[in-house]
Amino acid sequence: MSVLDSLQPLYSLTGFAVGLLVGLTGVGGGSLMTPLLILLFGIHPATAVGTDLLYAAATKTAGSAVHTFNRSIDWRVVRRLAAGSVPMTVVTIIALGHLGIASSAVRDLITVVLTVALLVTAAALVLRKTIVAHYATRLNALPPKQISILTIAVGAVLGVLVSITSVGAGAIGVTALILLYPKLPTARIVGSDIAHAVPLTLAAGIGHWFLGSINLEVLFSLLAGSVPGILIGSYAAPRIPETALRLMLAGTLVVVATKLALDIRSVPSSGASVTAITAH
Repeated sequence: MSVLDSLQPLYSLTGFAVGLLVGLTGVGGGSLMTPLLILLFGIHPATAVGTDLLYAAATKTAGSAVHTFNRSIDWRVVRRLAAGSVPMTVVTIIALGHLGIASSAVRDLITVVLTVALLVTAAALVLRKTIVAHYATRLNALPPKQISILTIAVGAVLGVLVSITSVGAGAIGVTALILLYPKLPTARIVGSDIAHAVPLTLAAGIGHWFLGSINLEVLFSLLAGSVPGILIGSYAAPRIPETALRLMLAGTLVVVATKLALDIRSVPSSGASVTAITAH
């Protein structure tokens, strides 16, 4: 069976919708894709996370290439984040494997942490300016060595969050970088966050691959829809008020998080197959 024959229209449509939001707002990929795979399609949470991680790695690679071309990446910041995130990603994947990736314990862990991560992401979207106004000045007064250590610590937290839920590398990462590096232009903050997301999501995605929690047919279908969605969203973004988009996305995340919290016990322990589906 060819890749084209295995494409599933509903997944591609979902990929298009999420890609459109990512293009419009710059965030929302993992925050929406993983819960949609769980709630709409009944995919096991571990498979949803693993598949979304490789999906994110592919899309973030394209975004990173654009930012590299535009020279809007601070590689010093990327290295510091990766120094914390990649080791913690390895540790988290090993822990998930030890618990049993298809177990009810991992299913519940992913659902609970995902719910919390979505609420934190929504708060970061809505309250970013308030948070920065209160804390940026204090953090900016810290010596460079402490800023470096805090950046590595942020990377470590993102490594755990992203490995468990695929959420955190967008709005949470950008907010943390704005606090730690208030003098960096916004474009370089966003570019550095996207560049860091590539090794983070790739390492976590490969880890989930070895655990068997990747569905390649779903992955290819999502990518088929998301690429045109991101292009259209990126083109339309300057024509739509950013504040309205962020509030809309934040509201959506709160609704999704509430639904996940209510349904935590209703997701079957087996869900969809966790076994990786290889391309034929």
